[in-house]
Amino acid sequence: MPTLSPDLRKALLNLPQKEKDQLLTRLVSQDAVLTEQLAYRLLEGPDALEDRRQALRTQIDDPVRGFHQTPNDLLVIVRQLQARIGYHARITGDTLGEVELTVRLLSRVFEHQPACVARLHGPTQPLLQHLAKRTHDVLRQADKLHPDYHIELAPPVNELLERLWQSAVAPLARELGVPRQWGV
Repeated sequence: MPTLSPDLRKALLNLPQKEKDQLLTRLVSQDAVLTEQLAYRLLEGPDALEDRRQALRTQIDDPVRGFHQTPNDLLVIVRQLQARIGYHARITGDTLGEVELTVRLLSRVFEHQPACVARLHGPTQPLLQHLAKRTHDVLRQADKLHPDYHIELAPPVNELLERLWQSAVAPLARELGVPRQWGV
């Protein structure tokens, strides 16, 4: 991102307030992510965070439960949902929610799609690799959170790890160094 020269910065700050407001409005409207971040911060506020999380929980639960023709179909859905979770975190700055929702997504796959995670072979390998990698990543992300959150996250994370180690993902998780237990 280019920086402003000191002269241009000074000139911008000396513009009349009305012109500055028009420039700011034009610039903000060109960036969709910034527009949504500002709408969240200025219009919705932190009270809307739980509503956004609940909407994502619903989005996670429904598609993962359904029937999928192939493990790759499920992988596409998991990646789409993971992208929505990441976007939510980018807009709201909700890293705890990102960890919680990712753990929920991965747990739902193990819970509702046991046939897809039962054997490690050609058709299931991309899905299982994704599950192992995402589990590894979410554990690293959870480790960075304040230790007070670890108490809240430990039960669902350990449930996820138990399911992971009882599935065909176990050898892939072993390669990545995913622990069998996490938390307090």
